[in-house]
Amino acid sequence: MQHVNIEIKARCHDHEKIRRILKEHQADVRGVDHQTDTYFKAASGRLKLREGNIENNLIHYLRENTEGPKQADITLFKTSFGSGLKEILTKSMGILVVVDKQREIYFIDNVKFHLDTVKSLGTFVEIEAIGENADADKEQLLVQCRHYLSLFSISEDDLVADSYSDMLLRYP
Repeated sequence: MQHVNIEIKARCHDHEKIRRILKEHQADVRGVDHQTDTYFKAASGRLKLREGNIENNLIHYLRENTEGPKQADITLFKTSFGSGLKEILTKSMGILVVVDKQREIYFIDNVKFHLDTVKSLGTFVEIEAIGENADADKEQLLVQCRHYLSLFSISEDDLVADSYSDMLLRYP
């Protein structure tokens, strides 16, 4: 399945404040997922296997490392925990880095919110406006991201350009 996201990642010093705002806006709570993202040495973009109690996917994506809203072109393949896929990918490609996190997952319409606590990195909020296909209206997705950026009062100083994997590789 291919789709386009416009995404924002920021450091978050007050998950409780974001939870309150999401609750006030009747967000659909999907739960708390302990996720292990294993990144592999991909020839292009990023390739990760996400293993969790809610989400299990093989994900390939292309995304620039820029602060603020950014486009991600994503190919997603649903997997099942313990399928043996990790062993095959590890043997064939090698592991680049592993990200261990607790993730609270919320939705409002097509916008997905993550409240993340990432081992060795700290606490973050992610906003993902999800387009259903590669032809999604990117401008509308950007408007949605900016709306929530403002609603959550996220400062420009807290915006993060890099993926968790890049941060862990830089500061092991």
